[in-house]
Amino acid sequence: MSASLAAGFANPVADAQRCFRATLDAMAHPGRITRATGVTAPAPLGTAAAAVVLTLVDHETPLWLDHDAAMARQWIEFHCGAKIVAEPGACSFALAMTLPPLHRFPTGSHESPETSATVICQVDSFVDGKAFRLRGPGLREPLILTVNGLPSDFVSIWQQNHRLFPCGIDLILCAGDRLVALPRTVAIEEV
Repeated sequence: MSASLAAGFANPVADAQRCFRATLDAMAHPGRITRATGVTAPAPLGTAAAAVVLTLVDHETPLWLDHDAAMARQWIEFHCGAKIVAEPGACSFALAMTLPPLHRFPTGSHESPETSATVICQVDSFVDGKAFRLRGPGLREPLILTVNGLPSDFVSIWQQNHRLFPCGIDLILCAGDRLVALPRTVAIEEV
């Protein structure tokens, strides 16, 4: 078997359930760092990015890949049966190794905000980098999240997305085997 078609989850049912719970927990608690394991990720994907894709993407969810993530295309297609789309505006999910321009993705409509895209973006770390203050639903009090690997103008990018509510993009950041969700409802400012 080719390295690009190596196994997905070691224990497909249990690992997918654990990753789904970790992703839901992250979405319900913006800024909370959760862990996704059980998968040997193909380059350039980290464990969390690969696990989230395996958990959320299937043959009914069009997926857009940035240039670098496209290196894992064969593995993703094999394990998810995903329809890979060329245009960001045609996707339900996007996988990127750096934050793509969010305005290129579907943001939903006021009648159907759930038709927006979710962007899965790999970052370097949640240990060092810029500190951001998060406020909003799912947070009893503001939370500080540190991220290394986002563009210097991320706060401005996010504020534009946040203003679209109830429409907008949901973002899942992945670093190694850790993930953090930033739903469109959360307000973010630089610390």
